[in-house]
Amino acid sequence: MKFTDEQIATIGENIIKALKTVFDPEIPVDIYELGLVYDVQISEDGDVKVVMTLTTPNCPVAESLPQEVKEKVAGVENVKSVDLELTFEPSWNKDMMSEEAKFELGILF
Repeated sequence: MKFTDEQIATIGENIIKALKTVFDPEIPVDIYELGLVYDVQISEDGDVKVVMTLTTPNCPVAESLPQEVKEKVAGVENVKSVDLELTFEPSWNKDMMSEEAKFELGILF
């Protein structure tokens, strides 16, 4: 079954909601607001590709965080499969955080 653009948009919104339930253990802000999610691609078949990074390559949750992201995205209705790509290009920095995350952490200048 092929999804319409509207259905894909809904899946995308639900994926973002799911991503906002995943938190970096060292920073009390979700990974989406932190800017750790670089890209989410959804095919018309419901196959999802997530490109994300970690705050540092030596992040203590380098193993568990991507797995948690994969599980949360896979749990979204109409998602058939999840391909998660971890990248460190470009390296994450605090400028990638949303205004909300910066405000939350008190680094809004």
